[in-house]
Amino acid sequence: MAVQLQAWGKSHRGQKRNSNQDSMLIDHDLGLFIVADGMGGMGGPQGGEIASKLAVETAHKIAKETFASGQTVQPRDFIHKIYNAANEKIFARSREENERLKGMGTTMVLCYRKDEDLYIGNVGDSRCYYFSCPYLWQATEDHSLINEQIRAGLIKESQRPTAFGKNLITRSVGYEQEVECDIIVKALSPGDLFLLCSDGLSGLVPDERISDILMNVPTEQIAERCVLEANWSGGDDNVTALVIKAT
Repeated sequence: MAVQLQAWGKSHRGQKRNSNQDSMLIDHDLGLFIVADGMGGMGGPQGGEIASKLAVETAHKIAKETFASGQTVQPRDFIHKIYNAANEKIFARSREENERLKGMGTTMVLCYRKDEDLYIGNVGDSRCYYFSCPYLWQATEDHSLINEQIRAGLIKESQRPTAFGKNLITRSVGYEQEVECDIIVKALSPGDLFLLCSDGLSGLVPDERISDILMNVPTEQIAERCVLEANWSGGDDNVTALVIKAT
Protein backbone atom coordinates (compact mmCIF):
# COMPACT_ATOMS: atom_id res chain seq x y z
CA MET A 1 0.00 0.00 0.00
CA ALA A 2 1.27 3.46 -0.91
CA VAL A 3 2.46 5.77 1.85
CA GLN A 4 -0.09 8.46 2.72
CA LEU A 5 0.75 12.00 3.83
CA GLN A 6 -1.05 14.17 6.36
CA ALA A 7 -0.12 17.78 7.11
CA TRP A 8 -0.87 20.51 9.62
CA GLY A 9 0.36 24.11 9.69
CA LYS A 10 0.31 27.15 11.94
CA SER A 11 1.63 30.69 11.43
CA HIS A 12 1.79 33.63 13.84
CA ARG A 13 3.23 37.14 13.70
CA GLY A 14 5.07 36.64 17.00
CA GLN A 15 5.26 38.95 19.98
CA LYS A 16 7.28 41.84 18.56
CA ARG A 17 6.17 42.25 14.94
CA ASN A 18 3.14 44.17 13.71
CA SER A 19 2.64 41.99 10.65
CA ASN A 20 3.34 38.47 9.45
CA GLN A 21 5.80 38.19 6.55
CA ASP A 22 5.57 34.38 6.49
CA SER A 23 3.43 32.43 4.04
CA MET A 24 2.70 28.73 3.72
CA LEU A 25 0.89 26.22 1.53
CA ILE A 26 -0.60 22.79 2.14
CA ASP A 27 -2.00 21.07 -0.96
CA HIS A 28 -2.57 17.37 -0.46
CA ASP A 29 -3.88 16.85 -3.99
CA LEU A 30 -0.66 18.15 -5.54
CA GLY A 31 1.56 16.76 -2.81
CA LEU A 32 3.06 20.23 -2.34
CA PHE A 33 3.94 21.86 0.98
CA ILE A 34 5.71 25.23 1.36
CA VAL A 35 6.96 27.67 3.99
CA ALA A 36 8.30 31.08 2.91
CA ASP A 37 9.70 33.85 5.11
CA GLY A 38 9.75 37.24 3.40
CA MET A 39 12.27 40.01 3.86
CA GLY A 40 11.36 43.59 3.15
CA GLY A 41 13.19 45.77 0.70
CA MET A 42 13.51 49.48 1.15
CA GLY A 43 9.84 49.53 2.10
CA GLY A 44 10.31 47.31 5.13
CA PRO A 45 7.81 44.65 6.21
CA GLN A 46 5.37 45.29 3.36
CA GLY A 47 7.92 44.05 0.85
CA GLY A 48 8.47 40.88 2.86
CA GLU A 49 4.76 40.11 2.97
CA ILE A 50 4.47 40.65 -0.77
CA ALA A 51 7.54 38.55 -1.58
CA SER A 52 6.57 35.49 0.47
CA LYS A 53 2.99 35.61 -0.77
CA LEU A 54 4.15 35.93 -4.39
CA ALA A 55 6.52 33.00 -3.98
CA VAL A 56 3.83 30.70 -2.61
CA GLU A 57 1.16 31.83 -5.06
CA THR A 58 3.52 31.43 -8.02
CA ALA A 59 4.62 27.98 -6.89
CA HIS A 60 1.02 26.88 -6.46
CA LYS A 61 0.04 28.26 -9.87
CA ILE A 62 2.95 26.51 -11.60
CA ALA A 63 2.06 23.22 -9.90
CA LYS A 64 -1.63 23.40 -10.79
CA GLU A 65 -0.91 24.33 -14.41
CA THR A 66 1.69 21.60 -14.78
CA PHE A 67 -0.57 18.83 -13.51
CA ALA A 68 -3.66 20.13 -15.31
CA SER A 69 -1.74 19.91 -18.60
CA GLY A 70 -0.97 16.24 -18.02
CA GLN A 71 2.72 16.84 -18.63
CA THR A 72 5.18 14.27 -17.42
CA VAL A 73 7.84 16.17 -15.50
CA GLN A 74 10.90 15.12 -13.60
CA PRO A 75 10.61 16.18 -9.94
CA ARG A 76 13.92 18.03 -9.90
CA ASP A 77 13.04 19.93 -13.09
CA PHE A 78 9.63 20.73 -11.63
CA ILE A 79 11.14 22.16 -8.44
CA HIS A 80 13.70 24.23 -10.36
CA LYS A 81 10.83 25.57 -12.47
CA ILE A 82 8.95 26.63 -9.36
CA TYR A 83 11.92 28.46 -7.85
CA ASN A 84 12.88 30.15 -11.11
CA ALA A 85 9.32 31.32 -11.76
CA ALA A 86 8.90 32.65 -8.21
CA ASN A 87 12.26 34.39 -8.41
CA GLU A 88 11.41 36.08 -11.71
CA LYS A 89 8.01 37.17 -10.44
CA ILE A 90 9.36 38.76 -7.27
CA PHE A 91 12.36 40.36 -8.96
CA ALA A 92 10.14 41.88 -11.65
CA ARG A 93 7.58 43.12 -9.11
CA SER A 94 10.30 44.82 -7.08
CA ARG A 95 11.15 46.92 -10.11
CA GLU A 96 7.67 47.59 -11.43
CA GLU A 97 6.72 49.88 -8.58
CA ASN A 98 8.61 52.60 -6.78
CA GLU A 99 11.70 52.18 -4.64
CA ARG A 100 9.76 50.85 -1.66
CA LEU A 101 9.84 47.24 -2.94
CA LYS A 102 13.39 47.24 -4.26
CA GLY A 103 15.48 44.56 -2.60
CA MET A 104 12.61 42.45 -1.31
CA GLY A 105 12.94 38.68 -1.33
CA THR A 106 11.99 35.56 0.55
CA THR A 107 13.27 32.25 1.81
CA MET A 108 11.35 29.25 0.53
CA VAL A 109 11.53 25.64 1.67
CA LEU A 110 9.21 23.10 0.07
CA CYS A 111 8.38 19.42 0.01
CA TYR A 112 6.96 17.73 -3.07
CA ARG A 113 5.71 14.17 -2.98
CA LYS A 114 6.33 12.06 -6.10
CA ASP A 115 5.45 8.38 -5.86
CA GLU A 116 7.20 7.04 -2.74
CA ASP A 117 9.77 9.84 -2.50
CA LEU A 118 9.71 13.28 -0.91
CA TYR A 119 11.71 15.94 -2.73
CA ILE A 120 12.89 18.85 -0.59
CA GLY A 121 13.80 22.20 -2.14
CA ASN A 122 15.42 25.08 -0.27
CA VAL A 123 16.63 28.65 -0.65
CA GLY A 124 17.45 30.71 2.43
CA ASP A 125 17.37 29.79 6.10
CA SER A 126 13.91 28.41 6.58
CA ARG A 127 14.38 24.74 7.37
CA CYS A 128 13.16 21.24 6.81
CA TYR A 129 13.76 18.84 9.67
CA TYR A 130 13.40 15.07 9.37
CA PHE A 131 12.40 13.12 12.47
CA SER A 132 12.49 9.37 12.90
CA CYS A 133 11.96 8.62 16.59
CA PRO A 134 14.11 9.34 18.53
CA TYR A 135 16.43 11.07 16.05
CA LEU A 136 16.17 14.54 14.49
CA TRP A 137 18.13 15.72 11.45
CA GLN A 138 18.22 19.11 9.77
CA ALA A 139 17.62 18.03 6.18
CA THR A 140 18.32 21.42 4.60
CA GLU A 141 21.38 23.63 4.85
CA ASP A 142 20.97 27.27 5.85
CA HIS A 143 22.05 29.83 3.28
CA SER A 144 23.14 32.30 5.93
CA LEU A 145 26.15 34.33 6.96
CA ILE A 146 26.32 32.47 10.26
CA ASN A 147 26.34 29.07 8.58
CA GLU A 148 29.13 30.15 6.23
CA GLN A 149 31.19 31.38 9.18
CA ILE A 150 30.68 28.07 11.00
CA ARG A 151 31.66 26.06 7.92
CA ALA A 152 34.77 28.21 7.49
CA GLY A 153 35.75 27.62 11.12
CA LEU A 154 35.49 31.30 12.02
CA ILE A 155 32.99 30.69 14.81
CA LYS A 156 31.72 27.64 16.67
CA GLU A 157 28.24 26.15 16.48
CA SER A 158 27.74 27.09 20.13
CA GLN A 159 28.17 30.76 19.19
CA ARG A 160 25.30 30.70 16.69
CA PRO A 161 22.60 32.19 18.98
CA THR A 162 24.61 35.32 19.83
CA ALA A 163 26.82 35.78 16.76
CA PHE A 164 26.75 39.01 14.75
CA GLY A 165 24.58 38.88 11.63
CA LYS A 166 22.59 35.83 12.68
CA ASN A 167 19.61 37.04 10.63
CA LEU A 168 21.56 37.71 7.42
CA ILE A 169 20.88 35.27 4.61
CA THR A 170 23.19 34.76 1.63
CA ARG A 171 20.62 33.43 -0.82
CA SER A 172 16.96 34.33 -1.30
CA VAL A 173 14.16 34.10 -3.84
CA GLY A 174 13.62 37.34 -5.76
CA TYR A 175 16.54 39.42 -4.54
CA GLU A 176 18.64 38.82 -7.64
CA GLN A 177 17.79 37.98 -11.25
CA GLU A 178 18.69 34.33 -10.84
CA VAL A 179 18.47 31.88 -7.98
CA GLU A 180 19.95 28.46 -7.25
CA CYS A 181 17.96 26.06 -5.11
CA ASP A 182 19.18 23.01 -3.22
CA ILE A 183 17.26 19.78 -3.79
CA ILE A 184 17.49 16.57 -1.81
CA VAL A 185 15.30 13.46 -1.88
CA LYS A 186 14.14 11.14 0.89
CA ALA A 187 12.41 7.79 0.41
CA LEU A 188 9.20 7.82 2.40
CA SER A 189 8.49 5.32 5.16
CA PRO A 190 5.46 5.09 7.46
CA GLY A 191 6.14 7.00 10.66
CA ASP A 192 8.41 9.63 9.08
CA LEU A 193 7.85 13.19 10.27
CA PHE A 194 8.98 16.32 8.44
CA LEU A 195 8.88 19.81 9.93
CA LEU A 196 9.10 22.86 7.68
CA CYS A 197 9.63 26.10 9.59
CA SER A 198 10.73 29.70 9.33
CA ASP A 199 13.64 30.90 11.44
CA GLY A 200 11.16 32.36 13.90
CA LEU A 201 11.10 28.83 15.28
CA SER A 202 14.62 27.50 14.65
CA GLY A 203 16.22 30.76 15.78
CA LEU A 204 14.52 30.68 19.18
CA VAL A 205 13.80 27.05 20.00
CA PRO A 206 16.80 24.69 20.24
CA ASP A 207 16.85 21.54 18.14
CA GLU A 208 16.78 19.47 21.32
CA ARG A 209 13.46 21.05 22.31
CA ILE A 210 12.06 20.66 18.78
CA SER A 211 12.97 16.98 18.98
CA ASP A 212 11.16 16.67 22.32
CA ILE A 213 8.04 18.22 20.81
CA LEU A 214 8.08 15.92 17.79
CA MET A 215 8.53 12.91 20.08
CA ASN A 216 5.96 13.71 22.74
CA VAL A 217 3.23 15.97 21.33
CA PRO A 218 0.35 14.47 19.29
CA THR A 219 1.20 14.96 15.63
CA GLU A 220 -1.83 17.11 14.83
CA GLN A 221 -0.82 19.51 17.65
CA ILE A 222 2.89 19.82 16.82
CA ALA A 223 2.67 22.87 14.56
CA GLU A 224 0.64 24.83 17.09
CA ARG A 225 2.93 23.77 19.93
CA CYS A 226 6.01 24.89 17.98
CA VAL A 227 4.48 28.32 17.49
CA LEU A 228 3.66 28.53 21.19
CA GLU A 229 7.23 27.53 22.12
CA ALA A 230 8.66 30.26 19.89
CA ASN A 231 6.40 32.85 21.46
CA TRP A 232 7.23 31.61 24.96
CA SER A 233 10.89 32.06 24.03
CA GLY A 234 10.39 35.73 23.23
CA GLY A 235 8.55 35.68 19.91
CA ASP A 236 11.14 37.96 18.32
CA ASP A 237 10.07 37.07 14.78
CA ASN A 238 7.15 35.75 12.77
CA VAL A 239 6.93 32.00 13.19
CA THR A 240 5.53 29.30 10.92
CA ALA A 241 5.55 25.53 11.41
CA LEU A 242 4.24 22.93 8.97
CA VAL A 243 4.27 19.25 9.89
CA ILE A 244 4.05 16.39 7.40
CA LYS A 245 3.45 12.83 8.59
CA ALA A 246 3.86 9.69 6.49
CA THR A 247 1.47 6.86 7.33
